[in-house]
Amino acid sequence: MRREKEKKKRPAWGIPKGIFLCATPEGWRTSVLTGSGNLCGRLDVPINTDPHDARAAAVVMVTELARDFCDTDVEVSWDPPREPWSWTAQVTLAADDEPPLPEPKGKRQAQE
Repeated sequence: MRREKEKKKRPAWGIPKGIFLCATPEGWRTSVLTGSGNLCGRLDVPINTDPHDARAAAVVMVTELARDFCDTDVEVSWDPPREPWSWTAQVTLAADDEPPLPEPKGKRQAQE
C-alpha cells in the first residue's frame, strides 16, 4: 500500500527586513533578518568576489527569497559601512507592493 505524497508547506519566515553581509576567510556570509528570526548562511559566490558584486548577489538572493516565499517584491538600501568587509542593508516593500492607504473619512462622505 502506497502512501500519498503530501505537498510540503513552505516555512513562514516572514518578509525580509534587513541583511548583514560579511567577508570571512571561508567566503561571504549573510544573515537575513525576517519577521520571525534570522536566516544565516553562505552567499553562493567565490571567496575572491569583489564586495560590490557580493552585495549585488545578496540583493538578488533576498529579492528572490521575498518573491518565492512571500509573493512580494522588495527593495534593498545598503547603509554606509561601519567596518571594513561588513555591510548592512534595509529591506523594504517595493512601492508597487505597499498596501493602499485608507481614504480619509471626509473624502469618502463627499463622494457618496
